Amino acid sequence: MPISLYNSLSRRIEPFAPLDPERVTMYLCGPTVYNYVHIGNARGPVVFDVLARLLRRHYPRVVYARNITDIDDKINAAASAQGVEIGVITEKFATAYRQDMAGLGIAAPDIEPRATAHIEAIITMIGDLIERGHAYAAQGHVLFDVSSYPAYGELSGRDTEELIAGARVEVAPYKKSPTDFVLWKPSSPELPGWNSPWGVGRPGWHIECSAMSAAHLGETIDIHAGGIDLQFPHHENEIAQSTCAHGGELFARWWMHNGMLTFDGRKMSKSLGNVLLVHELLRQHPAEALRLRLLSGHYRQPLDWSDTAIAQAVSTLDGWYRVLRDLEHVELAADVLPTPARVEAALCDDLNTPQALAELSVLADAARRVGSAEAKAALLGAGALLGLLQQDPQAWFRRGENAVDEAHIEDLLQQRQAARAARDFSRADAIRDELTALGIVIEDGAQGTRWSVLKS
Repeated sequence: MPISLYNSLSRRIEPFAPLDPERVTMYLCGPTVYNYVHIGNARGPVVFDVLARLLRRHYPRVVYARNITDIDDKINAAASAQGVEIGVITEKFATAYRQDMAGLGIAAPDIEPRATAHIEAIITMIGDLIERGHAYAAQGHVLFDVSSYPAYGELSGRDTEELIAGARVEVAPYKKSPTDFVLWKPSSPELPGWNSPWGVGRPGWHIECSAMSAAHLGETIDIHAGGIDLQFPHHENEIAQSTCAHGGELFARWWMHNGMLTFDGRKMSKSLGNVLLVHELLRQHPAEALRLRLLSGHYRQPLDWSDTAIAQAVSTLDGWYRVLRDLEHVELAADVLPTPARVEAALCDDLNTPQALAELSVLADAARRVGSAEAKAALLGAGALLGLLQQDPQAWFRRGENAVDEAHIEDLLQQRQAARAARDFSRADAIRDELTALGIVIEDGAQGTRWSVLKS
């Protein structure tokens, strides 16, 4: 089943064909680690985790890189404010980021390059750009000469006149043009710095990704992904510097951008006080519900986040897990889960996760009606491709119950069963009320009585 993906550079959906079918390469712009990440930062990693899962089904080897930016002015400011080395800040928040991503069911990337481990490669690339006439040194800085690359602006659809007239660019006396961007900048004694031909300094943000991508994936990669907010200037600058440093070689064959998250219809921002941190959301809600919400809209479109939407995601998962719980006694015929064709077809169509989720719901309904091993396996296989339905059903329904005395609950259930057998329905109802007061929901069914913790 062929994969087709929207290419932001060509602005159309194209049949995906990697440069080397034996080694598919994908790069996702990762976090700048100076603080905890918010839920908007997680949409890209969740979406492209599904893409990586799909690619691994179709190709023998996928090399997926997601970087860590661990040198940046925001990191410097955080370290200065706390009176610590930048490594203290970056290690803390890089670890927190990995934990948050794992909590959302995102598999670790094959490669996680850090900017500070690639300073030599960055300096070499900057030197190549100067030698080829695409960059120049000025007052301890090195800048990319945008006028030396006529194709600049193709990804974002902007031209240099528009950029000069209205874009947010830094005007500085050492620039030949306001649109030229920094590759290297000087460091004062109190800031982190590395020796270079242009003095002690540190790299600009854009050059870091170009150098890390080339070091691990090669001069030309198959897919470069990230949020739409990175399309300009970050990705535009990556294209310019990478193409020019490599003698005109194409940098990325596909560019993929996910849309932004809003909160109750408004842009997430610190000034509005509606920035939701992933590590806090993971304490408040089931992780799979967060993941489901992030996959519920098409990745290229904006997605609204709300408490109502998360409650709906929990309810949907309750229904799917209820089917699996009812089929716990049904043993699967094989160890390898199948991937239902209609789910895979949806994902092969430009990663259409809403359609894939709709197909998963159809499979859940079928498993509920049929109750066969094949129907159960199909439901689990569809969930695996999306990173959903990864828990034991009993664990899902008893999530957050650490404070519950399970032995006491089971004792009450036995007393209720005995009361019902003796036709003492008043006593049975009283025990149900007692369980409800404890926050316990009970369900009577053909397989007996099950209980779960009532979620607030």
